Amino acid sequence: MTATVPAPGTLPPALGSARAGKTPTAEGSALQAVFLDMDGTLVDTEGFWWEVEVEVFASLGHTLDEAWRHVVVGGPMTRSAGFLIEATGAAITLAELTVLLNEGFEERIGRDLPLMPGAERLLAELSRHRVPTALVSASHRRIIDRVLDVLGPHHFHLSIAGDEVPRTKPHPDPYLHAAAGLGVDPARCAVVEDTATGVAAGEAAGCHVVAVPSVAPIAPAARRTVVNSLEEVDLPFLRGLVIGR
Repeated sequence: MTATVPAPGTLPPALGSARAGKTPTAEGSALQAVFLDMDGTLVDTEGFWWEVEVEVFASLGHTLDEAWRHVVVGGPMTRSAGFLIEATGAAITLAELTVLLNEGFEERIGRDLPLMPGAERLLAELSRHRVPTALVSASHRRIIDRVLDVLGPHHFHLSIAGDEVPRTKPHPDPYLHAAAGLGVDPARCAVVEDTATGVAAGEAAGCHVVAVPSVAPIAPAARRTVVNSLEEVDLPFLRGLVIGR
């Protein structure tokens, strides 16, 4: 499944059941759409990225400091890879490292791709109630499409990849593009994220954010609700975020 990233105020080609001018709505609710992050939110892969980074840099003769894991989690590959090159002094370009990391990650998820607790049930519930849903990730399109094969592309009306927007998380662009693509108001949408970087992007876009921390703690804040697991999140919960504020 691929997606054309829409310009603000325009709609992409039809994806799933979302069609220009006829985007399904969450009937009977102020909630218009749900935007979900991928790594660490729906699939238990945040640790995979770190494992691949450790392996790649080991092959280059460098050992990564465990403390750096919190620096690179949740951000765009350009930021995390750039940081690791600078921190280690590895003799590799950003473009070369990006290829190695994507290849290593694809190989890793090809062996195993566990879902986060509650993810399968939540996606099925949103689909059953025809809630417009977008997968919004900082990962590249080639990775998203591999993961969509496992999650089920029919669960999403739209997907936005990190290499399809000028600025990815923590900037609001990915979520604003998702809202434009579905023809919805960000203020009436819920974002589900697992990292501070993703939370910042959702909040900057004006969405209601549910944080499900995966690697580092996230504190509650205005327009932000923190839960321990997706098992605590269902459609009435998400609707309540918008109605209650």
